[in-house]
Amino acid sequence: MQRRTSPETDSSEAEGIPVESLLQELQEFDQIDADPGGSDVGSWGSERDGPREVLSTVMSVLFPDTDFRFDEDLVKQNLDETLLMLVSLRESGTHGKGLMDDLARLFDAHLSPGTVYPQLHELEDEDLLRMQEKVRTKEYHIGDDRKVRARLERSMYQHLALGYAIYLALEDD
Repeated sequence: MQRRTSPETDSSEAEGIPVESLLQELQEFDQIDADPGGSDVGSWGSERDGPREVLSTVMSVLFPDTDFRFDEDLVKQNLDETLLMLVSLRESGTHGKGLMDDLARLFDAHLSPGTVYPQLHELEDEDLLRMQEKVRTKEYHIGDDRKVRARLERSMYQHLALGYAIYLALEDD
């Protein structure tokens, strides 16, 4: 098994996608869809379809010919970042039930209120989310754009590095 040290020299494919093409797609995606005049997070999509639009794009780039499904345990292990991502993809706040619906619809993760709400409160305690009391519900908004962006970027780099390490470990030349 030969291990490569940089994506530029890698021409093999994983799930039919060359790694260098994937990295290029991600770079182009980031440049095209960035919101140059807006906030650091929360700039993608419409009120209702922002999360769906992003996930649809990701799936079409990464897994165009497969029926990829998220593992519920993985979503649960990364619930903080997933919730931050979902809230940031909305133009206005969202409530806990709406987030649980998004988790079920987009990630096929059917998590209980006893799992989701404590995480929302913890993110609020960390000033990452801001909660606004409404008449019959609570609405969540991004509390600190820079802190949320830093948290999501840190998680993204960790996942990309781990995924690439797994990919290299699976290579056989």
